Amino acid sequence: MKQKQPESESKAAIDPVTLEVLRGRFDAVADEMEHTLLKASHSSIVSEAQDATAAVFDADGRTIAQACAIPIHLGALSELGRRFYQQYPPGKAKPGDLYIVNDPYAGGTHLPDFGVASPVFLGEEMVGYVATMTHHQDIGGAAPGSASTDVFDHHSEGIRIPLVRLTDASGNINEDLISLLTANSRTPDNMRGDLYAQIAGCRTGEQRLSAIFNDWGINTTNEGVSALIDYAERLTRLAIEQVPDGEYTFSDWLDNEGLADDSDPVEIRVKLTVSGSEVEFDFTGTGAQVRAAINNVPSSSLSCVYYAIRALTGDAAPNNDGCYRPISVILPPGTIVNPIYPAPVNARGVAICRMIDAVMGVMTKAVPDKMNAAGCGHANIFLAGGVDGDGHRFTGALGGPLRSGMGARPTKDGIDVADHELSNVYHVPLEVTESEFPLRYRRMELWEDSGGAGKWRGGLGFSAEVDWLSGNAVLSVRGERHKFQPWGVQGGQSSPVCRTEIIEKEGNTKTVPAKIVQPIQQGEMLRYWSTGGGGYGPPTERDPELVFEDVIDGRVSLEAARDIYGVIVENGKLNLMETKVRRTTLSVSDV
Repeated sequence: MKQKQPESESKAAIDPVTLEVLRGRFDAVADEMEHTLLKASHSSIVSEAQDATAAVFDADGRTIAQACAIPIHLGALSELGRRFYQQYPPGKAKPGDLYIVNDPYAGGTHLPDFGVASPVFLGEEMVGYVATMTHHQDIGGAAPGSASTDVFDHHSEGIRIPLVRLTDASGNINEDLISLLTANSRTPDNMRGDLYAQIAGCRTGEQRLSAIFNDWGINTTNEGVSALIDYAERLTRLAIEQVPDGEYTFSDWLDNEGLADDSDPVEIRVKLTVSGSEVEFDFTGTGAQVRAAINNVPSSSLSCVYYAIRALTGDAAPNNDGCYRPISVILPPGTIVNPIYPAPVNARGVAICRMIDAVMGVMTKAVPDKMNAAGCGHANIFLAGGVDGDGHRFTGALGGPLRSGMGARPTKDGIDVADHELSNVYHVPLEVTESEFPLRYRRMELWEDSGGAGKWRGGLGFSAEVDWLSGNAVLSVRGERHKFQPWGVQGGQSSPVCRTEIIEKEGNTKTVPAKIVQPIQQGEMLRYWSTGGGGYGPPTERDPELVFEDVIDGRVSLEAARDIYGVIVENGKLNLMETKVRRTTLSVSDV
């Protein structure tokens, strides 16, 4: 391919059509990188759950585009782009370079998330960076899966990698470094395969991004990048201007600090200040950092805020750094949203779910007609590692991050058992989990009445029973919402709390805390109930026909239909006359 030289480029202003074409091409680069990554990865947490993403940056480290994947990586990849520029700027970065990092205190999120990046060149001139981020199944540490809540400090969580080159001076992959990394993993083959998939994603991105600069010229393309970032900023400011000026506050609580089930709950407090086209999110008053590994470094905490604003602006705004210019965030040091090194962070997902609930909660105060009720607010993650009856070793997450019901929307029900908000990953099929672990699912089904009642019902959660078939394992349980219910909006009701049990071989039922590391043995059964989302609007305003359909489908019980929605279903039929009377009675009692 013949390369255009910078000196021959036109410096004319970019027209809107060219700008939209460039936007589409940048998005396509990020999407193709992600598809390459997902198709080439070895572990089910990537190939099935799709816990990975990709992004494109300009030569100054500004985010140009990010694949439609995991919102929780929004802040992290934006921060990493700046880190690439600071440490390996033009002039220091070399063609063929690859960089790797997972250090949460140096721009990463938590240790299992490996960022791999490479600079992009057109001829001798560096024009940008591309990066992939993947959650690796095991990177060492105290417990299988590398995300136990119960660790001593950050250094107990697994191998820690500062931002370093993954290639030697000739551009060849440093196999010694790869061997060092895989030697620290309980699943070395998966780590190696996933790392090379990340590299493949980056090499794909290099070719595609370089082609854009070649086709349009360096000056024109850079002008397009700046124009797209400015455009995203303008659209974001227009959306913020629709939010009434003022101060809004909201708090939500984690069940506990993560180690002792009877410890005090941890508050996540947010104050939103809206002034014209700018917003400030202030987490002052949030609980102090905790001993357990559920703390979140700033890159993770920022993702919650960035997601909320992106939810406000929608798809019209390009997914680049311009979206974040009107936003300021206060994260007090020493709190669970900005811990001081060496606080452990690998199980950050526990707290980040509550952080997004608090952020979305404060948004409902400002624009209730645009925001959902609370989702399930947790990810049931069961990490297991051990040896089965045939001597085979296994390590990983059972079913991936198992999310539940989505919160009801202002004009629609929430979605049942869907991964939503910050995670946006898929549930791993039960058949895949059964092929990787010595277990069998007896059942997995929707949990009746687990969606918060409302004019619009919260999405349902689920319940499951899992038989442990052979061998012994260490089970790391990472859950939440065992004590505090997901909240409703505008008169919508909360959904129920979760619960987890182990049925021992003798038949005794043992209640398991939301966060614990404990053994599980052959002949035992894991049983859990994962809640749904909150409701939106008063339940008695729900269309009786919709309630009747929910009863027929097993989503709402006869009792809940009568006592909460005021809808009478008798002998499989909707009784509208009795429903009218019942709703009048409920309305009077509410007063």
